[in-house]
Amino acid sequence: MAYQPPKQSLAGQVFDVITLLVLTVGALYLPLYLGFAGAAKTPNPIANPTWEALGQNPVETKQWMAIGITDPAAANDIINARFDYSFSWAPLIIMVALVIGYFVLVVRLSGREYREVIEERFNSKRR
Repeated sequence: MAYQPPKQSLAGQVFDVITLLVLTVGALYLPLYLGFAGAAKTPNPIANPTWEALGQNPVETKQWMAIGITDPAAANDIINARFDYSFSWAPLIIMVALVIGYFVLVVRLSGREYREVIEERFNSKRR
């Protein structure tokens, strides 16, 4: 007789899918909502910019014009925007704790389910 795993009801399957969907979306958006991810750009504009003042050589200027930006003022924010690389220990510690907590949860639940499947499969023959 081949092993037959226990059947799950339709309601159980729908609950599992919704739970996994909520956890996935939460895992992706939680760092953004908490402000731990997503680089903020800080513009550092130059008054009355020229291509030379923006540090663009003639080849780079030609490429800007090829993509439709002919005015140096239009490229000013793009060229001079700098990413904010500030660092904070608190968000790092929180994210590390969340990742480690998730890992421990997955390992414990998987181990428990693995033992249950092994017991269902092999202990039934001993009886």
